[in-house]
Amino acid sequence: MTVQLSGLWLPCPKIPTHCIQRRTSSDPNPKLSPIKTGISAAASLSSPPPTIQIVGGKTPRWRENESVHDAVEDKIDWAEMDADIYYWTRALRPVQWYPGHIAKTEKELKEQLKLMDVVIEVRDARIPLSTTHPQMDLWLGNRKRVLVLNREDMISTGDRNAWAMYFSRQGIKVVFSNGQLGMGTMKLGRLAKSLAAGVNVKRRAKGLLPRPVRAGIVGYPNVGKSSLINRLLKRRLCPAAPRPGVTRELKWVHFGKDLELLDSPGILPMRISDQAAAIKLAICDDIGERSYDVADVAAILVQILAKLPTVGMEALENRYKVDVDVQCGKIFIEKVALRLFNGDVHQAAFRVLSDFRKGKFGWVALERPPR
Repeated sequence: MTVQLSGLWLPCPKIPTHCIQRRTSSDPNPKLSPIKTGISAAASLSSPPPTIQIVGGKTPRWRENESVHDAVEDKIDWAEMDADIYYWTRALRPVQWYPGHIAKTEKELKEQLKLMDVVIEVRDARIPLSTTHPQMDLWLGNRKRVLVLNREDMISTGDRNAWAMYFSRQGIKVVFSNGQLGMGTMKLGRLAKSLAAGVNVKRRAKGLLPRPVRAGIVGYPNVGKSSLINRLLKRRLCPAAPRPGVTRELKWVHFGKDLELLDSPGILPMRISDQAAAIKLAICDDIGERSYDVADVAAILVQILAKLPTVGMEALENRYKVDVDVQCGKIFIEKVALRLFNGDVHQAAFRVLSDFRKGKFGWVALERPPR
């Protein structure tokens, strides 16, 4: 038995209604296995020695009373959420984005990584698994790595603690940061220097003069790499904007006399096989807009938010002043379009996505660590 829950407008003539039928928990659908495979593959990070250091900025005052929010959030079945997202995306046009400058950057970056003393990998704190490159471990090998979860201001303390515990168990050094406000950036600089301190010890032993520590900053598009560098330097040396594809070439910058940073364009795999992850990239604006249909992505976002007890359908209806009696993303976007944009579905979809990206729905993470 299936339950009408959520939907998108899809080119499937066999479906007479607007809404997609939701997979029930008792449905033994063998096609859902890629979810588990995708999560486990993204989670299979290399395991350095078990020296653990978790650092970050000060907790803002407006985040001190989150116990109720986190208690509600812990009740979410994230495995079921991932399965639903996968189910919703099956009939959509695949999200793929691999512009020419990324192919060129990937080749150059592999050569530059050979010169790195430490690599700083930046991910989006809302979707840490979806913003990890599947080839990153292979490229880095045994090089020292610092993992930065940027945009910590957009997730709850419960999310932050869950990811801190998850990565600490793997012995991965984690820094939580906010590239816009500069939280965590100075500690990131100190950590990078301390990890590579042995470089100059070896050079002195060989009779060579010390040199600055070389740190490469890598990650997906629009996760905040350039903003972190600008905050570290306390001046705007690297172009940064809230959209993918702004940085298009490698650039070395100096942080005092002791640290050199390599800013790099965002890199993506040539083909994204996990479309549930691809949709999350689109929702969080971590992939080019030309790669997806804005209305489809906004409809899935509505269905995700409707399932989250920290948001819910009531909050969506109150914000946009529309009344929807079913949790159907397509119908909701169409109602918003009629009320606010003279029926323009594209504009309505863009508004909903923009509101999420600006944090208008509160602290909303789209992933939690796999259990």
